[in-house]
Amino acid sequence: MKLQFKVQAYQTLAVDAVVDVFTGQPYADGIKYRIDPGHNPAATLLEDAGLRNAEITLTPAQLLANVHRVQQARGLELSQDLKDPAKKSAAPINLDVEMETGTGKTYVYIKTIMELHKRYGWSKYIVVVPSLAIREGVKKSFDITAEHFQQLYGTKPRTFVYNSSRLQELERFSSDSGVQVMIINVQAFNATGKDARRIYEELDDFLSRRPIDVIAANRPILIIDEPQKIEGDVKKPSKSMEALGLFNALIALRYSATHKIERTKVHRLDAVDAYNQKLVKKIAVRGITVKHLAGSTAYLYVEGLEVGKGADFPRARVELEVQTAHGIRRQVKRLSQGMNLHDISGGIEAYKGLFIRHVDANRDIVELSNGDIIGAGEVTQDVTDAAKRRIQIREVIRAHLDKERELFAQGIKTLSLFFIDQVVKYRDYSHEDTLGEYARWFEEEYDEVVADYLTQLDFDEAAERFREYLEAIPVRKTHQGYFSIDKQSGRQIDGSVKQTGETAGQSEDVDAYDLILRDKERLLSFEEPVRFIWSHSALREGWDNPNVFVMGMLKKSDNTTTRRQEIGRGLRLSVDQHGERMDNPVNVHDINELTVVTDESYTDFVSALQKEIIDALSARPRKATVDYFLGKQIKLADGSATVLEKTLAQSLYNYLIRHDYIDDDGLVTQAYKDARATGTLAVPAAEVLKQVIEFVWPLVDALYLDVPKPIDGRRPKKVPFNEANFKKREFQELWDRINHKAVYQVEFDSSELIKN
Repeated sequence: MKLQFKVQAYQTLAVDAVVDVFTGQPYADGIKYRIDPGHNPAATLLEDAGLRNAEITLTPAQLLANVHRVQQARGLELSQDLKDPAKKSAAPINLDVEMETGTGKTYVYIKTIMELHKRYGWSKYIVVVPSLAIREGVKKSFDITAEHFQQLYGTKPRTFVYNSSRLQELERFSSDSGVQVMIINVQAFNATGKDARRIYEELDDFLSRRPIDVIAANRPILIIDEPQKIEGDVKKPSKSMEALGLFNALIALRYSATHKIERTKVHRLDAVDAYNQKLVKKIAVRGITVKHLAGSTAYLYVEGLEVGKGADFPRARVELEVQTAHGIRRQVKRLSQGMNLHDISGGIEAYKGLFIRHVDANRDIVELSNGDIIGAGEVTQDVTDAAKRRIQIREVIRAHLDKERELFAQGIKTLSLFFIDQVVKYRDYSHEDTLGEYARWFEEEYDEVVADYLTQLDFDEAAERFREYLEAIPVRKTHQGYFSIDKQSGRQIDGSVKQTGETAGQSEDVDAYDLILRDKERLLSFEEPVRFIWSHSALREGWDNPNVFVMGMLKKSDNTTTRRQEIGRGLRLSVDQHGERMDNPVNVHDINELTVVTDESYTDFVSALQKEIIDALSARPRKATVDYFLGKQIKLADGSATVLEKTLAQSLYNYLIRHDYIDDDGLVTQAYKDARATGTLAVPAAEVLKQVIEFVWPLVDALYLDVPKPIDGRRPKKVPFNEANFKKREFQELWDRINHKAVYQVEFDSSELIKN
């Protein structure tokens, strides 16, 4: 299986944002220069052997005018100048591209590299990343997109990872024509270790030259991936930031979802835009909440509710304690109205007198005879951490099977990802089978849930194919851990976890990243039995797999790793068995839904996630003012663009005030949102505004943040098709009246079409 790539309009918009800043720059296919020969007896051979990037010939005024055109087209605030707000900067010109996690920023900056080379001839690039893990992910992205860009541009970038023990690659980087890309992590040039210092030292094995000087002579263009993890802040730049200045860069392009230092922003695609444009998965949450019963110690966990045909529906899947021949065990039972919990438990005293009074699938609740109401995801005792983890594992398996059953027939493989904080919980070498407690629980729960699931499947052709698929996969082969490997023992071990800074709480497990990245495409194939992936702590930026549909957070929660970072590993849109991206706007969110199984309540998790998103959008304009509208660019019906001048901007502002579409603080009101949704916005009186009113609404829409709210992963229920009712005469008569569709038919002569 091979991932397929295609040109996407939203990504092209981000590429053009950078490329158009240099409109008017003449094309120059590299400027020849003499590479520093060092102590090289064959120095004459290096005469004019180097090819560096040509200098920018545009004046600051021309660059600023270009920047303003780009910003106007994207509804961004116009920069007053191109000065850097920080004390130190990586280059004279710094451009910010803001892109939400999962929207393909790596692809975007690779394509930007290719476009800059095509338009202006610039060929020397350095991609700077904050960690070894991200470096591996970036290198993999260059590798798997190489053929795609070869087809688009007739050439592809030649990449290498900087290594102080392979400095001969710098000679090729300096002298070869075509697109040359060096990938380097900050640890290679800002650490105090001996290996990192080599970039600044005259080295005998490099002809007594300093690698940094050889690099700087090329006037490279810097691509800074996740700059907020590298730069520090405005008042106190990091050592990495100071070191970047030594690369003598022509331009610095900064790509992130959350820029800490705002420089010259030329493009924005934030969390709200990404969701509204259906560029990332929607999110569902399955939380666990403790809810005590009044005057009872009975243990109950309501796993979920089911609807269907028959007198025993709706019914609830409830875990309770049951007296067995081997003692008291917790088992999941399907319960419907009127059932006696004391009988079902085998006579356990805690359940005496408790009946199921009502099962309400609409509200997702079970009502007991004593008046207590328990909702899906609620447990009636303070369960131990171990019990909670086991519940989560079962929830992940069931959510996985629900999604897998839906997507299997469409040729889309479903993957689930567990985050754990200790490898020994998954891989314990003190046991003969090496299974840790989590892996053991997983296999026990998997066998039980799958056996139960198979009994609930229909007997149609599609269900039978899915049944065969499930039954053919041994449980031991369907889960795999991706952890660091000890070189001496060959055993999996805990990788290091960052303790401070932006990446605190996240894994630095480079070996594991490499393994997952190597297996990325294989994991997407049905031929590969692995469907459940276990990893240490929270994977950070640098790894994701488009077909992760379920996540289980089996680690101690902390405040260092945000929910956005964790779920970001599963936001990318999925692909099918042909590697084609499932991004059809008609059904993109029917297919692409990420379910997060957490030990928090649904409400707590969602509230915290939404707060994080809103905090990250703090720089987004919220207030309507004349200045906000002034200079903004809008597209008209014929495709042409126009800029809002002072008169039009003032007229629009007055219109919004007059109709109470904004309040005294300039914030968009509910009245506007309702009128916009129903298509009942007032017609403007001013003639100048009337002509363009339909095209300015996006500028107003951009002022309010309808942050997407994750749905409850246990709802809504899908009501099964009732074939008996469908075939009744009364329904068929109704159906005949309401099922008509309009057909638009076009007939043409093939020969005439070809001729024309």
